[in-house]
Amino acid sequence: MIIYPAIDLKDGKPVRLTKGDFATTEQVADNALDTARAFEQSGATHLHMVDLDGALEGRPVNGAIVREVAQNTDLFVEIGGGIRTAETVEYYLNDIGVDRVILGSVAIKDPAFAKDMIAAHGAKIAIGIDAKDGKASGGGWLDDSDVDFIELARLMCEAGAQTIIYTDISKDGTLAGPDLTGLAALATAIPADIIASGGVATIDDVKAIAALGLSGVICGKSIYKGTLSLPEAISCQK
Repeated sequence: MIIYPAIDLKDGKPVRLTKGDFATTEQVADNALDTARAFEQSGATHLHMVDLDGALEGRPVNGAIVREVAQNTDLFVEIGGGIRTAETVEYYLNDIGVDRVILGSVAIKDPAFAKDMIAAHGAKIAIGIDAKDGKASGGGWLDDSDVDFIELARLMCEAGAQTIIYTDISKDGTLAGPDLTGLAALATAIPADIIASGGVATIDDVKAIAALGLSGVICGKSIYKGTLSLPEAISCQK
């Protein structure tokens, strides 16, 4: 299981939200590159990034900062937020140099496009499924849908998706523990690698996710708030 420390970008700065509410935006570090390098020095090999401005505007906004991180660290970088066209996918993969692009809202609204991107780029495409009350949500978590999150995951896996990133919005940024029930249900429903996100607070949460046999876990606020030691979490990687 791989530990993915997280950097979410809003107005060019690393921030954290609570339950996806932009009114709760809290700056947690001075800049992304120094933060990424600190993660790397702590032993991290992978990094999860989200362009929150991009998620709202439907286009890359903080691309220059993502480029700085991708080109000045040895981290495996995945990026999500506002990726809704083939040009944006190619921009991140080819111009910016990230290792994986996360398709979120567009997988709900235009599954055919998501399937095309999976066909074109294979393992470099992950599907991000953010759920609220069991239904997928998009548009920076502002747009609810009637799409069951497990059915969406199945559809994307049938199209060849190899990685699903699952976030329970009600848990995200709360430090209240992950949605182990939803993660377990997803793990039994699909063959893809699953990365857990949302609610992770302590090393026990990391161990509980590892016990489900998932491929990764994203740790954000817990690292910034000090409830989780990144080196200790990384020691759980296997």
